[in-house]
Amino acid sequence: MRAAERLCVRAWLGLALTVVGAVVAMPAVASPPVGVALHAVAPPTKNAEPPNITAWLMRMHEASRKRSYVGTFVVSSAASMSSARIWHVCQGDQQVERVETLTGSPRSVYRHNDQVHTFMPDSRVMLSERRESLGMFPDLLKSVGGDIAGFYTAKAIGHERVAGIQTDLIELRPKDNLRFTYRIWAEEKSGLVLKLQTLTDDGQVLEQAAFSELQLDVPLKMGTLLQMMASTDGYRVEKIQLHKTTADAEGWVLKTSVPGFKSVSCYRRPTSARVAGNHAESMQWTFSDGLASVSMFVEPYDSQYHQQASSLSMGATHTITRRVDAYWVTVMGEVPLGTLQLFASGLERKR
Repeated sequence: MRAAERLCVRAWLGLALTVVGAVVAMPAVASPPVGVALHAVAPPTKNAEPPNITAWLMRMHEASRKRSYVGTFVVSSAASMSSARIWHVCQGDQQVERVETLTGSPRSVYRHNDQVHTFMPDSRVMLSERRESLGMFPDLLKSVGGDIAGFYTAKAIGHERVAGIQTDLIELRPKDNLRFTYRIWAEEKSGLVLKLQTLTDDGQVLEQAAFSELQLDVPLKMGTLLQMMASTDGYRVEKIQLHKTTADAEGWVLKTSVPGFKSVSCYRRPTSARVAGNHAESMQWTFSDGLASVSMFVEPYDSQYHQQASSLSMGATHTITRRVDAYWVTVMGEVPLGTLQLFASGLERKR
């Protein structure tokens, strides 16, 4: 997975956007550059109280399910900056999105509930797959049942405009060193998240995802987007089959649990590796503490594709690769490197 894809996977519903780095305009009321300490914002009113963390997150989650909008979305870290145009329509429990990359190779991604179509004009290929939606933008409530309040504290910081819209600013700070701090800008009226920063414990911004321009409650027609999503003329359709499974059924176990993180999904999916001349499948095992997530990918070792063990950092996302017996393991997540190492070292083959 490319580095820019990892940024957008984290920031936008898990959609596999290939939005590669390019310099784009940031919001007029922008946060400090990535890697620089935060500046002061308008203080909260005298009557403001620290929010209940679960209530705040549920409000944000519900807002993302009820608001229709069109906007330009920017993801930035110290290493790259990427952007995309987003159309989002809600009708009852139906959600439809269209995402057009504005930087790098052209790519269009449509999502209707759990059905995702990715159009790649350069190769004239459309990838079709089903993906379990763990939470709406910015994918905060990955595990609604998780004890978020047990591992984070919430604090009201003040108010600030984002893309010309007044927002409440809150900070979610971890109670240990296994996760990052988040700053979230949510529209005052509904709680819709307009901006999200991931920070180190000393206030340095590792990564930012924000709307630079946004129109709320736009009268979009869901039928129009669905017609565009279904129009595959001139494209070769490739269906990616995901098979729900469990790590235990696949012969794997995490010998020591990582505090706060719970298993939320496990799938088998196609991979580029080959076994006995045939394409093999990989296992993707995902964990979340309700805010941050970690995914472990396990596939048969292939010397043609897999090199020596390594670690990589890209914004807030860390990646570790290692060989375990006849398998290649990739562990990826928006958590401190030490947390990722706990997952990587704890994964063991049962048989």
